[in-house]
Amino acid sequence: MKLSRPARRASLVVHVLASAAWLGLTLGLLALGATAATGASPAAVEAAVRCMKLFADWLLLPLALLTLGSGLVLALGTPWGLARHRWVYTKFWLTLGTTVATFFALRPGADSAVAAVTAGGSLPDAGDVLFGPVVSLSAYVFMTVISLLKPWGPTRLGRRLRERLAGVRPPLTRSGSG
Repeated sequence: MKLSRPARRASLVVHVLASAAWLGLTLGLLALGATAATGASPAAVEAAVRCMKLFADWLLLPLALLTLGSGLVLALGTPWGLARHRWVYTKFWLTLGTTVATFFALRPGADSAVAAVTAGGSLPDAGDVLFGPVVSLSAYVFMTVISLLKPWGPTRLGRRLRERLAGVRPPLTRSGSG
């Protein structure tokens, strides 16, 4: 499948916007988690964990899925491919992993933090409010860096495809030379 130029550009815009929003939202979650973990006033702690839950329930998963889906469309619809370059392959697995972790770890962590604060008025467990955003932020920054630098070269499959294409192309000759 090869995307047309307008489709590729639209997919790229969607992917970059969704990724940037996911990164920004994670920074916001980290700030809210730090507020909740440091135990400012009880009202500030409660507001912070309630905001974290709201973001986790309504924004994180849709942005994660949009980032994953648009990245797959770009990988499968452009010459980069999904398994041709190590950086694309790495980004795919990290995005899939962070999406799954968002659903199974970050969201439940926010839920338990809200339950702890509303039930007993105690501070939430720092791990519940800080671990998920710190790990996610680290992964997103790493994925951003490899998207820009494109390190490591092609995979074995990518090298085989490149060699096969190089063997198919006719040799370059100068036209008009005798």
